[in-house]
Amino acid sequence: MAFPENLQFIRAQAGVTQEQLAEQLEVSRQSVSKWESGQSFPEMDTLLHICDLYDVNLDTLLRGSVEESRVEDTAKYHQFMTRFARRMALAIGGIIAGVGLCALLEAQGLPEMLIGTVLLLIVTVCVVVIVASAIQHENFCKRYPVIADFYTQEEKDAYHQKFVWYIAGGVGAILFALVLMSLFFYAFPEGEPYESYAMCPFLLIVAGAVGAFVYAGINEEKYKIWKYNRDNNPTPEAKRRLNLIGTVQAAMMMVVTAIYVGLGLSLGLWRTTWWLFAVGGILCSVVSIVLDPYKGED
Repeated sequence: MAFPENLQFIRAQAGVTQEQLAEQLEVSRQSVSKWESGQSFPEMDTLLHICDLYDVNLDTLLRGSVEESRVEDTAKYHQFMTRFARRMALAIGGIIAGVGLCALLEAQGLPEMLIGTVLLLIVTVCVVVIVASAIQHENFCKRYPVIADFYTQEEKDAYHQKFVWYIAGGVGAILFALVLMSLFFYAFPEGEPYESYAMCPFLLIVAGAVGAFVYAGINEEKYKIWKYNRDNNPTPEAKRRLNLIGTVQAAMMMVVTAIYVGLGLSLGLWRTTWWLFAVGGILCSVVSIVLDPYKGED
């Protein structure tokens, strides 16, 4: 769609006549008529004025399609996916933060049974949030299997820049936590209760970093509407493969959780076996990559 068609669309959507648009731009009605028929072209100042008046990007106005860029999000996809990303990030980061909190409780000399109960409660709440959010996401996908791509290229590019900083910031936070831990043990001897005191802030920072990774990753996928539509309208073979991936990943995380709780209750290893969840997440990623029915397409 070229500029004349874009200008006609903007004017029609705003419900203004050529005379009214001419008054807004302080030009003659004949000038507007010539622009819309392609007989002439406005000056740059006028183009920028149009962009300001009707909230449109200059590049889209001149070379793109304003109509396509203004597809409405009738399903409230953006709002739902942003909320979904936030809940998943908080729940996953919350599990790691819970371990850090329990390390602090251990340093205070509280009974191991009480510490284990607190951690189990935190894990339970986080798992409930994850499961409920996953079910809501599945129901949303069933209700809206196809979404019109209402994001502009500018919006996608802008978030991709944020995504880079989310990932870089998370990695930097983890490295910073390691530096803090090294400095802590330089000032204090290794051993209890100092190890627990050091472990608490370390795990809290890691929890924040992991939460940032999850939040950024889900939001990055949110802008790939073509992928959302493809995944919710799979071929029979792809559907079987996706179901297998989900089953295997769920089984893995259940086993990891069972091992962690078992080691915590029987041997009191609540503080030292938190890494099991990280291993479980890595294994889930490996399964997703190996069994991906769209391998090579992305």
